[in-house]
Amino acid sequence: MTYIFEVLPSLLEGAGITLQVFAMVLVLSIPLGILIAFLMQVHFKPLQWLITIYIWIMRGTPLLLQLIFIYYVLPSIGIRFDRLPAAIIAFTMNYAAYYAEIFRGGISSIPKGQYEAAKVLKFTPLQTIRFIVLPQVTKIVLPSVFNEIMTLVKDTSLVYALGVSDLILASRTAANRDASLAPMFIAGAIYLLLIGLVTIVSKQVEKKYAYYK
Repeated sequence: MTYIFEVLPSLLEGAGITLQVFAMVLVLSIPLGILIAFLMQVHFKPLQWLITIYIWIMRGTPLLLQLIFIYYVLPSIGIRFDRLPAAIIAFTMNYAAYYAEIFRGGISSIPKGQYEAAKVLKFTPLQTIRFIVLPQVTKIVLPSVFNEIMTLVKDTSLVYALGVSDLILASRTAANRDASLAPMFIAGAIYLLLIGLVTIVSKQVEKKYAYYK
């Protein structure tokens, strides 16, 4: 127990970096994914091709490879990012592609008759999105969105590949230094706690939107 209290401060410091990455990616990727999902509804072929290629690349290649590309490869053509911004950019681009597909599916499920009703009521396109589309789409996609959020909690561990001092790197450093697996188990417990909190939040949010049933 004494050893746990000795290593806990460094692990909690690493967990703070993990939460920082998680929060920033969440705040950036979901709105970007929603924007891309609506852009996918625009009937303009070059834009459609561009979005399709973007989503294909982001979903078809490992996130770790994307992290390495942004931090290690882009500097060769003069584009440089610090470790943490590089990680946030890679995560945001990756997760925005997944959220875009999730929201696209939700938008596609809205009956066309509701769009016609919005026209009859003389709603502007923005009013239609705000008052008709988004409330229903949100209810439809909530389970999938929260599944991706849970995956994001675990995927944040990949930032150690760029040398970011996150929870995993802090636990590995302590484990190698002290020749003990205890720091890794503590890190696992912290991840389980974070997943548990996301699960609780997801249940509460889904309950809030249950009136759309």
